[in-house]
Amino acid sequence: MKKKKIVYVALVGDDLNDGHKNILKVASKYGQIIIGLMTDKAALEYTELPHFSYKEREKFLKKNSLIKFIVPQDTLDFTKNLRKYKPNVVVHGDDWKFGHQKKIRNKVINELKKWSGKLVEVRYTANIPKSADNLKFLSHSTTAELRKSKLKRLLKSKKIVKILEAHNPIGGLLIDNLSYSDEKKFDQIDGVWCSSLTDSTSRGKPDNGSLDLTTRSNWLSEMFEVSSKPVIFDADNGGPKEHLKFLVNKLEKIGVSAVVIEDKIGVKINSLFKDQSHTKQDTINNFSKKIKIMCNSRVSNDFLIISRIESLILGKGVKDALKRANSYSKAGADMILIHSNKKTPTEIFKFAKLFKKSKYFKPLVSVPSTYPSVTDTNLIKHGFKIVIYANHLLRTSYLSMKKTLISILKNGQALKAQKDMISIKEIIQMIR
Repeated sequence: MKKKKIVYVALVGDDLNDGHKNILKVASKYGQIIIGLMTDKAALEYTELPHFSYKEREKFLKKNSLIKFIVPQDTLDFTKNLRKYKPNVVVHGDDWKFGHQKKIRNKVINELKKWSGKLVEVRYTANIPKSADNLKFLSHSTTAELRKSKLKRLLKSKKIVKILEAHNPIGGLLIDNLSYSDEKKFDQIDGVWCSSLTDSTSRGKPDNGSLDLTTRSNWLSEMFEVSSKPVIFDADNGGPKEHLKFLVNKLEKIGVSAVVIEDKIGVKINSLFKDQSHTKQDTINNFSKKIKIMCNSRVSNDFLIISRIESLILGKGVKDALKRANSYSKAGADMILIHSNKKTPTEIFKFAKLFKKSKYFKPLVSVPSTYPSVTDTNLIKHGFKIVIYANHLLRTSYLSMKKTLISILKNGQALKAQKDMISIKEIIQMIR
C-alpha cells in the first residue's frame, strides 16, 4: 500500500478565512495535512497576540475535516518541526517572499532539499474579512475575559511587553493596527496605558484625581470598541481601603488586565514635578494592607496588581524602595513598578540588581518618561518585563495641533498646514 504524503501547513488558527481555506484546499491535494499551530510566542514574532489561547485554537481547527494532525510550532522558524516530521510538501502563502519572513522561507527551502521535499506557494489574498465560522466562534466567548487574560499571556511569551498611552479611541485604534516591519525585525505595541495624567489633560483638567472612576471607565468602554489590546489602568493611590474592592471589581468586570496603584497619599502631585516637598508616602504596613485587599477582591489571577513605589521620586533612596518592594511583593503584588524622575536609568538599575537577589522578587515595570534613551534590551537585562511609554501620544498630538493652529493663523489659510496632515481619505479608511 502506497504511503500517504505528508503536507505541512503553519497557521495561527485564530480564524479560517477564505485565504486560509484555499491554502488547506491546495494542501489536501498533495496528501494528509499536518498543521504546525503557532504558539503565542511564535505568532508574536510576526503578528499580534492571537485572540484565543493555543488550546482554544486547536479545538477550533480540529473541526476541519481536511486537517489530519495538529502539532505545536513554538517559533516562527519551521526548522525544528520540519526535521521532526520531514513533510513531502510545505504549503504557504506567497506573502513571505519579502520582509522579515523572507529568511524563514529560505530556511524552509533549504531544509526540504535534504529529503527532496518541495514548497508550494499559494497566491496571497489581502483584505479578507473574518469568516462566518470565526465570528460564530467569537460570539460564544466572553470578550472581557479574553481581553483580561491577554497581558498575562504576553508576559509568558515575550521578553518585554511594550505599553503605550492612549488618551482617546483614535490612539487605541493606531496602537491596535500599526506595527513596524523590515527584513530584520517585526515589532508592535502590545497594550494600552490608561493614564490618569493623560485622561485628565486631554479633557482640560489637572492631574489631581478630579476624574472619577465612572468617567474613566466610560472612556475605557469607548477604547474597547476599537482596540483588542490589553489595558493597564493607572489608579493613582487607589483611594481609601474601603473603596478598593469596588475598584478591582469594576476594572476586572469590564476586561482591564492590570491596575497600578502608587504608595503616595494626600493631594496628588505628579511625580514628574521637581518639587515633591509636599508629597507624602504611605506607610509600608498600610499600603501592604491595600495590596492584600485588592488581591483578595479579584475574581481571577489573570487580573494583575502592580505596586508602584515612589521612594526614589521622594529622595528616600534605594534601601527604602527595596524594603517596600519586599513587603508589597509579600502582600501579593504581581509586579513592581519602580519609578524615577532622573535623566538616566542608573537608579532603577541599582534597585533592580539588589531586588533580584530577594526571595520576594517580582517582575519589574519601567516608565522611562525622563530617561527616554534606555533600550528594551537594557531593560530586559535588568529584570524588567513591562515598559510603559506613559504620555507620548498626548505630547505628540498637542505639538501637532499647536503647529497647525499657528500655521492657519499666520497664513490666513489651511494650505500650508496640510503638509503635516494625513488625507481625509486615510482618516476615513482607518475608521471604516
